[in-house]
Amino acid sequence: MPASPYSSVQQARKSVAERLVEIRKDAGIPTSRAMAERLGWYESKVSRVVNGVTPPSEADVRAWCVECSAEDEIPELIALLRTAEGAYIEWRRMERAGLRAAQEQVLPLYERTEHFRAYSPNLVPGLIQVRTYTAAVLRATQLRRGLVDDVEEAVQVRMDRQHLLHEPGKTFVFVLEETVLRNRVADNEAMGDQLGHLLQMMARPNISLGIIPLGVPRDRYGPEGFRLHDASQASIELVGAYLTVTQRREIALYEQAFTDLSALAVHGSAARKLIAAAVDALG
Repeated sequence: MPASPYSSVQQARKSVAERLVEIRKDAGIPTSRAMAERLGWYESKVSRVVNGVTPPSEADVRAWCVECSAEDEIPELIALLRTAEGAYIEWRRMERAGLRAAQEQVLPLYERTEHFRAYSPNLVPGLIQVRTYTAAVLRATQLRRGLVDDVEEAVQVRMDRQHLLHEPGKTFVFVLEETVLRNRVADNEAMGDQLGHLLQMMARPNISLGIIPLGVPRDRYGPEGFRLHDASQASIELVGAYLTVTQRREIALYEQAFTDLSALAVHGSAARKLIAAAVDALG
């Protein structure tokens, strides 16, 4: 797994590293050099592991604990290790079975979310996309990443997910940059359908749609697009990976960012005017 600057990933790695050091000391092994000799590893490998630079493999954890007669520690350490791996998933791993599987993988998260919030600087969020827009987005992804062609099946999974918009008790808040309305990610007909669909979504009582106008005075800018699932998880789509944030203090940062960005957005008739202008620009 590549190095990640995100604290949710780093914290899980750090916890594994710190516990391995404690286990070594409890076993009476005085130094990292002595541990390396016992395991038959290079001392530099032990140093990278205990400093959290390189995560150990599950086999490394087992060997370490066996050497220290701490086999009972293995399950918890491996669980921590998998937490770190699960927080940062490369797209090539997530999509190795195709786009349909990747869409299905996140469905349980959406199903259990009661209060959904999304900020998007580039694309219309999946929950409020029309079929032709989704097809254009996923086709571009499939071609760019050289994936198997299951675009039609993946589109259907995303369309089926939209039934959640009609479930009682669920609320959805979307904040888009105005550029989302004008990014030509599909042909004019699909873009027109998509913009019209946004107007329809604005009429739903459980959906709030805000748009940050171009040129609005601002002292804050959105980070990468992100989604908030209640107050329990933030999901971020990076260029190379899918990031899951579950640390409460880190989620709070995304919640504050969402609040700040929402304050810049216009709603109601002002938002509808921006959408209508984008429709007119299609000619």
